[in-house]
This record gives sequence, C-alpha cells and structure tokens, in this order.
Amino acid sequence: MIPARLFSARWLTAWEGVGCWSQPPWAFLQASRCLPPQPAPKLLSASCANCAKRQEAPQKKLLSEKKLKRYFVDHRRVLVCGGDGGSGMSCFHSEPRKEFGGPSGGDGGNGGHVILRVDSQVTSLATVLSRYQGAHGEDGGRKNCFGRNGGSIYIRVPLGTLVKEGRETVADLSHLGDEYIAALGGAGGKGNRFFLANDNRAPMTCTPGQPGQQRVLFLELKTVAHAGMVGFPNAGKSSLLRAISNARPAVSAYPFTTLKPHVGVVHYEGHQQVTVADIPGIAQGAHQNRGLGLAFLRHIQRCGFLLFVLDLSLPEPWAQLGHLKEELEQYQRGLSERPHAIIGNKIDLPEARTRLPQLQARLGPRTTVIPLSATTGENLEALLLRLKELRDDCEGPGMQVADGPVSCSALTGQVHR
Repeated sequence: MIPARLFSARWLTAWEGVGCWSQPPWAFLQASRCLPPQPAPKLLSASCANCAKRQEAPQKKLLSEKKLKRYFVDHRRVLVCGGDGGSGMSCFHSEPRKEFGGPSGGDGGNGGHVILRVDSQVTSLATVLSRYQGAHGEDGGRKNCFGRNGGSIYIRVPLGTLVKEGRETVADLSHLGDEYIAALGGAGGKGNRFFLANDNRAPMTCTPGQPGQQRVLFLELKTVAHAGMVGFPNAGKSSLLRAISNARPAVSAYPFTTLKPHVGVVHYEGHQQVTVADIPGIAQGAHQNRGLGLAFLRHIQRCGFLLFVLDLSLPEPWAQLGHLKEELEQYQRGLSERPHAIIGNKIDLPEARTRLPQLQARLGPRTTVIPLSATTGENLEALLLRLKELRDDCEGPGMQVADGPVSCSALTGQVHR
C-alpha cells in the first residue's frame, strides 16, 4: 500500500483533470485524513466523449456515382494461359511369380482450359483479372494409372462482351449462357504402355505433356439493350429512366452526373420486356474523344433503336437534335439512321411549353415529338406505347444488331450456348 504522505494537493488537482476517472483512487484517504473537500471530478471530459464517438461501429455508407465509376470497366487486356499436360510414365510391372509383367506406365492428364462465360449477375469487366492460368494435368503413374486432368477455369463476363485478338474479333458473347474457350489446355503425354506393339514388347518410350495455349485477348463491353437514350448532359435521361423502370441512376442538377451506362427494364403485359440503356451525356466533339468521348459511344452500337432526349428548357432545342445525329454519324456511319423517337423533356417548365410548337414546326409534320416530364410523370404513357411499337417493329432485340464483321454464327466451333 502506498503511503498517504506521498500524495500532495498539487497531485490531487492534476488527477482531477483526467476525465475518464470517476473517482480518484485515494478518495478514501481524504475522509481518513480530513483533507479539505475537493470538487467532484467530471464523469467524462470532452476528449473522452470524442473517443467514445470514434469507438462506435461505423455505418456502411452508400458509394456515390463518382466513386462507382472506377468499378465500371468496359475494356480489359487479359493474358490467358491453358494448363500444361502431364508427362507420361515409363515403367514396367513386376511382382512375385510375374517378373516380366510388361510396360505399365500411364498417360498424363490434360491441362485445364480457360473459358469465358456470360453471367447475368456481372455488369462490368472490373472483376476480370489481367492474367489467368489453367490447372496443370498430373503425370502418369505406375500400374497403368492415368494422371488427373486439370480443372477448367471459368471467367465470368457480362452480357455483350466482345473478345478480340489483335484487331480480329474472335467471339461475340451476346446471349446468356454463351461460353468461349479462350485458351486450350495442353494434351497429356503418353506412357510406355501406349507404345506396346507386337514388334516392341518392352517399349521404353514416353512423351512429355504439351504446354497450354497462351493468348493475349482484349475484352470490350458493349451494352446490350433494345433502346438507347442519347442526349446532352443534364437533359434528364437518368430521371426518365427512373420514371419508367426500377433502375436507380444518380440524379443531380449538374452535368455529367451519370458516369457509367445504366440499363432499366420496362415491363408490359404478357411478360414482355423492353430494356432501355441510359448512355452518359454526349458533348459536342465526342467523336474526337472530347468530354466522355469514345468511352461510351460504343455502347450505342448494340441498341436496336434510339431515344433522342431533348431539353426543351434550353433555347433552340432543334439544334440539339442536329448535333446529336452529327456526333453519331461521325462515330459510325449509319448510326443516326436507326429507328428512333424524339422526346421533349421538362415540359413542366413554362419556357419549355412555348418552345414545343417551334420544335414541331422545325422538324416537320412527319416527325412526332413526345413531350413529357420525367419529374412529374406527365405524358409518360405516350412514351411507353412508342417504346412498344419500336420494339415490335424491330426484327429482334437490340442484342441482335450486328456491329462488326464477325457474329456468333461464324464461331460455332468455339462459342457454346
């Protein structure tokens, strides 16, 4: 026990400032020594209160659109290597009363393949690694035991993935369940049992396993949707997609809010569906890689028809349509001539209602403009009916639109469904 005379009044005052002590350990000495009463210390000081706040379990915060953009990857360079085949064994069987049992070396196992598989749960190439190595086959064993084959590795890729080797397109994974063998595994070697013949009763020959195939592939994602919404930044495309589907892209009052494509599903009677893609805002000069540039123009190529979203609150909305078609035509010839619908958004604003007749007069009587408000939901029924008409007029969904020289029908030997 520490003697009470070692504690002075100065020490007592210093210990009182420590807020995490509810009572000094020598308080019982004050009663025994009849020391002058000291003020009661605080239970918790401000610093300890801050410590308590920091010790609370942090709640998971939702990632913003700007942070989510690094998780959306639409192109990837991948090195795929098939597994090496196992080597064959050269040995002879020998046991009591059967000294010359003959060759008994088994074959080696085959190497594992690297296979690309379309998965509906994957929406980006962010989970695809830069290198994949297939499992190697095991070597052959004694007593005619064959080596085990190496297991195949499956790489999950999103729907609409284009596989290129150099400048050549080797696969187009545009249907659910499509598989493409990216790298073949090496064949296993043969044991000396394989070379047994009438003129060679004791072969010593065995072959090593073949190395696996190595390829450098370029994966490119192109959004697969029936309709693609095209418009300048802050035209209301994300708000419109929220209004007609269950998709929840970010919506704010500044340009370039959407930094990655979003796909929403519009449901109709009879279990019919129309998928609509919200393409990030296209700025003037996008075909020259300005703004978001070429990063998202490729996603429009897979859409069967287009929805041009115009902001009626801005002056001369007809000029927006001309600039959008020009950018699409400069990127790919004939892209602006696909079936489309023209949408005049923000009709709930007074200045938008005054510009609607001017826009209709500029486009002519043959072109129909669908005025609506994504915020209030005004006239959304007309858009839904037009979507259904365009979907029925197309021969197939947007995923069947050919945008390259090679299609899945030309790759029946490698793409499996």
